[in-house]
Amino acid sequence: MILSAQHLTKKFPGVIALKDVSFDLRAGEIHALCGENGAGKSTLIKLLSGIHPHGSYEGRFEVGEKEARFHSISDAAREGIAVIYQELALVNEMTVAENIFLGSEPRRFGGFIDWPKIHREAKLLLDRFKVDLDPAERVGSLGVGQKQLVEIVKALAKDSKILILDEPTAALAEHEVLILLDILKDLRARGMACVYISHKLDEVFAISDRITVIRDGSSILTKEAKAMTKAEVIRHMVGREITDLFPRRAATPGATVLKVQDLSVKDEHGLPRLHDISFDLRAGEVLGIGGLMGAGRTELLMHLFGAWGRRSSGQVELNGFSLDGLPPAKVLRAGLALVSEDRRRYGLVIEQEIGFNMSLSSLGQFSRAGFVNRSEETLRNQEYFKNLRVKATGLEAIVGRLSGGNQQKVVLGKALMTGPQVVMLDEPTRGIDVGAKLEIYELINQLTAEGKAVLLVSSELPELIGMSDRILMLNEGRIGGSFTRAEATQEKLMEAAMGQTMTAA
Repeated sequence: MILSAQHLTKKFPGVIALKDVSFDLRAGEIHALCGENGAGKSTLIKLLSGIHPHGSYEGRFEVGEKEARFHSISDAAREGIAVIYQELALVNEMTVAENIFLGSEPRRFGGFIDWPKIHREAKLLLDRFKVDLDPAERVGSLGVGQKQLVEIVKALAKDSKILILDEPTAALAEHEVLILLDILKDLRARGMACVYISHKLDEVFAISDRITVIRDGSSILTKEAKAMTKAEVIRHMVGREITDLFPRRAATPGATVLKVQDLSVKDEHGLPRLHDISFDLRAGEVLGIGGLMGAGRTELLMHLFGAWGRRSSGQVELNGFSLDGLPPAKVLRAGLALVSEDRRRYGLVIEQEIGFNMSLSSLGQFSRAGFVNRSEETLRNQEYFKNLRVKATGLEAIVGRLSGGNQQKVVLGKALMTGPQVVMLDEPTRGIDVGAKLEIYELINQLTAEGKAVLLVSSELPELIGMSDRILMLNEGRIGGSFTRAEATQEKLMEAAMGQTMTAA
């Protein structure tokens, strides 16, 4: 036994985050932690890694055979514990190599940083773990998935005995997921112990030796992975049976609301990124957009929203009204809303309250002569807070302290409060649990039933197939294939994403 936690209880004002949780980890084991958002997984990890210091919780845990009394992340790191958090902790202005060795830079005589060695060692690490990135590239220019890989390499660069991964594949493409799983299997063979937190149960069963389920702050059970089924894990996570993971309800599409024709876009360096993209989106319809990392999915949505790229050709119309050259504020007022994949960077003011964030894009609705009617704003916020079932003490709760799923609900509420006709969802279920996913799927059904249209970007092919009426697969900035719901299979979608076929729906 390399780590043992016994009867851990952690309380916050008005909330018991952990209740009598027990957990253990063996050397050379991958132990999966499963549970809904807000179940207490992240709190447990923060306690084990020293963010919640010794004395701020009840119970005890041991590393090796001695009690751990961590008062900081540095204390945990000295005992060989490395953590990769769901929300990335990288410095965008620094290079990949500088981020990997941040805080542990090799030094020359006299205390000067050995820059050639940093870049040389970073290149060796990236090659060792089959991560195709330039050590000299600035992290801020990378996509979310690529940043996640840098975070993983950064953790593995340290001489750690215990590696804790919190939703490590949430933003990774399928081939990157396979690379990570191979890395973890190799580490397990070398005797490293891993705690693996993921809502992707296929990964959990592919990689883990044991599974512990946490619900409502309590450890429900621990069993060998080979002795469990996905249905059993889900039942223990949510406390009930779930029979349909993708409950898409059939809708009757109406008139075309969004029309994109021959769209080509260049990035900030003048390089072509999107090429000749055309599609229509009708009221009451979900149009899924898939593709490999770097295919242009996020760039397409960001450009439609007026927040990225310079158009070289093509037209975009919303209800016959041109959106050409409009900034995001005017696009939003025209009826096109975006829920970004990077909610902490683009969707939320993390240090502010739920109420502040929820109405941030809709203040004009509550303003008279430049003054905001706070009572009207609060009533509207309360309505969305209740309808979206945000798990928090109230509108005054700080968004940064919520679980990932509840943060996502606040972002959704902010977008929906603007009264959009088209809602663009970029990876809306990234890093959230089965129960929260179902709530978002039901919200998508509700939106289309009301006659709204949805653009759904997802890296998860089962989600695309299960929740879309039609699917477009992008390949290197072009449409690689178009499919109806009936035609779509994972094999066909992957072929289109890789540019191997072209199927007209």
